[in-house]
Amino acid sequence: MEAKVGKFFDSVTNFFSGSDQLPWCDADIIAGCEKEAAEANGSDESKNECLTRFSWALVHSRRTEDIERGIAMLEASIASTTDPLKMREKLYLLAVGHFRRGDYSRSRELVEQCLMIEPEWRQAQSLKKAIEDRITKDGVIGIGIAVSAAGLIAGGIAAALSRKK
Repeated sequence: MEAKVGKFFDSVTNFFSGSDQLPWCDADIIAGCEKEAAEANGSDESKNECLTRFSWALVHSRRTEDIERGIAMLEASIASTTDPLKMREKLYLLAVGHFRRGDYSRSRELVEQCLMIEPEWRQAQSLKKAIEDRITKDGVIGIGIAVSAAGLIAGGIAAALSRKK
């Protein structure tokens, strides 16, 4: 019985905390990736790999400015991407960035494009589930707020009418 109660409280805590399984990236890692990208010499392939790692670090940051910068870098590079696997990776990173920004509809569109390229990609499937869970959670919270507001208004009207009598 205690295990069931514990699982219930864990699920409620996870619902309201909005935790996801995506990794976070700190400023030191971002700085290292930025330095690596700036110092990248050699082939275009090597430079693109450095920029992709840097974009990965940016969209996994906790800072909105970093996420925005990562999204801009990815959007600028996606037009010149012809390799389907690299396209899939960039679309996924864009979906992560939009998810972290709270733009769940755009994130879902991008992750669905990833899954069109590779339907069995578990990372994209996990992100899609996290997006759908977050959309559901936001909808439930929105309904709760609306119902609470309606209850407060109805209570206020009832109190005002009872005072008139």
